[in-house]
Amino acid sequence: MATGQKLMRAIRVFEFGGPEVLKLQSDVVVPVPKDHQVLIKVHACGVNPVETYIRTGTYTRVPLLPYTPGTDVAGVVESIGNNVSAFKKGDRVFTTSTISGGYAEYALAAEHTVYALPEKLDFRQGAAIGIPYFTACRALFHSARVKAGESVLVHGASGGVGLATCQIARAYGLKVLGTAGSEEGQKIVLQNGAHEVFDHKEAHYIDKIKKSTGEKGIDVIIEMLANVNLSNDLKLLSYGGRVIVVGSRGTIEINPRDTMAKESTITGISLFSSTKEEFQQFASALQAGMEIGWLKPVIGSQYPLEKVAQAHENIIHGSGTVGKMVLLI
Repeated sequence: MATGQKLMRAIRVFEFGGPEVLKLQSDVVVPVPKDHQVLIKVHACGVNPVETYIRTGTYTRVPLLPYTPGTDVAGVVESIGNNVSAFKKGDRVFTTSTISGGYAEYALAAEHTVYALPEKLDFRQGAAIGIPYFTACRALFHSARVKAGESVLVHGASGGVGLATCQIARAYGLKVLGTAGSEEGQKIVLQNGAHEVFDHKEAHYIDKIKKSTGEKGIDVIIEMLANVNLSNDLKLLSYGGRVIVVGSRGTIEINPRDTMAKESTITGISLFSSTKEEFQQFASALQAGMEIGWLKPVIGSQYPLEKVAQAHENIIHGSGTVGKMVLLI
């Protein structure tokens, strides 16, 4: 190893598999920013379900081994490469993507994926913006094309993406309904933009939603667990209603006839299909939310880097999620 290289602690994955393949190493070389790149001293990094799918090696995006997981970091600019004009050393920032991986003490990111983090949000909140808020924007604006005055059901509203969706939908003038599986979750959903909340662990909660929305039904459903809920979603929709599938962990049988009379649609989304321009549009909407104050990430469980395997286990198998899971670095 060349002398003078700075070393850091980082999580490395050398083979695909379960949470046990996440290895903490303390001799990883700190990357050096090249043209249009920013090196960030990481204070917190968001943990997202997609990172567990990538880790198994069965997801559509398969990284080259070894790699460091994590896209959503928040921290302070340590150094910049050539031709970086938007940031300088010491700036507080968050990212929507990293080049070198976010589960680490330092992370390299392309300048166009780095955004200023306002003083009113702490680093944990900064690490909770990336995938959750940009996914919520893609679901609501790009895929559902929501309009003020429409109704939206956030099916699974108490996690990172769900709460982001509630906050954005409320700010943009929608009637917001949410579901959660715990009393604490329901309370937090109401505090973050929902007009009404329902307990999705209750046997007849779908009937309660139907009763609340009346004959018309729901215009848009943002669906976090389609393999459980999709069939019911189709029955809840209004004429021309849209289900946007944000998450699914298996298969489900539906009756296509349920889409016909209502001329409803089911659309899947993937944040990483967004163009650079779309990311900029979403960022502008979210930047306004930070300035005005409606964008306020709710932090859930927090883990040190050493406990990352536990975090990966809990984000998939834990129940009654409340808020956004983050690693503190």
